[in-house]
Amino acid sequence: MYDPSKLSELIRFARIDAGSTVIDVYPGDGDWTRLFSDIVGPQGRVYSFVPAEVAHFKNDPVGRMRTLAKEPGRENVEAVSADLVAMPDVTQAADVLWLHLFYHDLHTALIQARGATAADFNRAVHQRLKPGGSYVIVDHAAAVGAGTSDAQSLHRIEPASVREEVEAAGFVLDAESTMLANKDDPHSIKVFDPSIKGETDRLVYRFVRL
Repeated sequence: MYDPSKLSELIRFARIDAGSTVIDVYPGDGDWTRLFSDIVGPQGRVYSFVPAEVAHFKNDPVGRMRTLAKEPGRENVEAVSADLVAMPDVTQAADVLWLHLFYHDLHTALIQARGATAADFNRAVHQRLKPGGSYVIVDHAAAVGAGTSDAQSLHRIEPASVREEVEAAGFVLDAESTMLANKDDPHSIKVFDPSIKGETDRLVYRFVRL
């Protein structure tokens, strides 16, 4: 999804190092889990966390991550699944929680169907991160003033809404980056539209648990 220089910049921004414990939420194809596994090394740990809210998908996301965890050299990966708000029950205290293009889904019917809310999940993240740990969010940006109203229809969320919700859970914004900004994104079309797919304007935030 990103060229090597952007990948390196994102990893530095997330502050993932050898020995880190990382929780990769909704890992998809597992690309980030594999990357983090390589970085944290044998002394580190990567939890590939599949929310129960999406575990029923036809592509068997839990099974795929369990298969990934059995790949040679992936002894530091553990595939886990639970309701989103029960994430602390199946993971250990972490240095970094990584949420890539998923935060907006906290405001969709699919994720909320089992009772999860953004506020609940953010509190769960706060509980699971070590003091000083990083909550890193990358997501598709919505237009200024849109708030969370485009989360279901366009898969976008206004950056200010993300910040407000996460800070309400006790986090402090530690850094933000424009490395994935795209001023030519009209913010009015679905992120899967061929005219913008892969090139959306994206917020990049790092929050810290004090």
